[in-house]
Amino acid sequence: MWIADHWKDYEVIDCSSGEKLERWGDYLLARPDPQVIWNTPKTAKGWRRLNARYHRSSKGGGEWEFFDLPEQWSIRYGSLTFQLKPFSFKHTGLFPEQAVNWDWFSEKIKKAGRPIKVLNLFAYTGGASLAAASAGASVTHVDASKGMVSWAKENALSSGLGEAPIRWIVDDCVKFVEREIRRGNRYDAIIMDPPSYGRGPKGEIWKIEEAIYPLIQLCASLLTDKPLFFLVNSYTTGLQPAVLHYMISSALKDYPGTVTADEIGLPVSSNGLTLPCGASGRFEAF
Repeated sequence: MWIADHWKDYEVIDCSSGEKLERWGDYLLARPDPQVIWNTPKTAKGWRRLNARYHRSSKGGGEWEFFDLPEQWSIRYGSLTFQLKPFSFKHTGLFPEQAVNWDWFSEKIKKAGRPIKVLNLFAYTGGASLAAASAGASVTHVDASKGMVSWAKENALSSGLGEAPIRWIVDDCVKFVEREIRRGNRYDAIIMDPPSYGRGPKGEIWKIEEAIYPLIQLCASLLTDKPLFFLVNSYTTGLQPAVLHYMISSALKDYPGTVTADEIGLPVSSNGLTLPCGASGRFEAF
């Protein structure tokens, strides 16, 4: 498992009974997590002094219960600063487990010895985009949500990357890739973090089981002759590491390199165990 264990401003303190207890900077949140199917005693003190808790509804969705939490606050990871705020469906605007991937590809970018162009699809609030830009890459950040792209720009400013070579695009990711192919644009590295289900800005429906492999194949057409890396993240049950490995290996079979895939996770500070948080597949050139 690839573990994001370099955080200082974030930690999973404990997890039990379908919830995880997290510290985001100075604030303690309890949020649902479908992976937490065990029922262990909630002895960590943080459970009794929460700043907010998200309650999932049996009818779908849910709502926050606030005790003492600001509307917005920030945390840091290395040189990057991320603005956080609680919003619908339990999220805060950041997936901390992705830091293990940020570290991996940042080192590859720094050691490439040449200019690197990165395409980040389903780019959300920009964690991967900012990590790549901070490492020296020029980045094209694509997300179908105008609000998420605006949030990513705010994170860039907070991180001192307001003038970094990042191209901000609000668009359906598949249609954007198709247009880039027609335009003849190429990228040295591609990152994608597709949702299980979603809609594009014009109502386009995305179902990951049907759409992910065709998109990986399309993106392979966007790679330069000497690609640096290709990264696919998944939080969807059923898209396990071996599935990601198979899809990436098949789609990128013409490029010399290695493919690895594994679960990603976060350390649990109260017991030394690891909370699984999805899976990633990585191609890296020889």
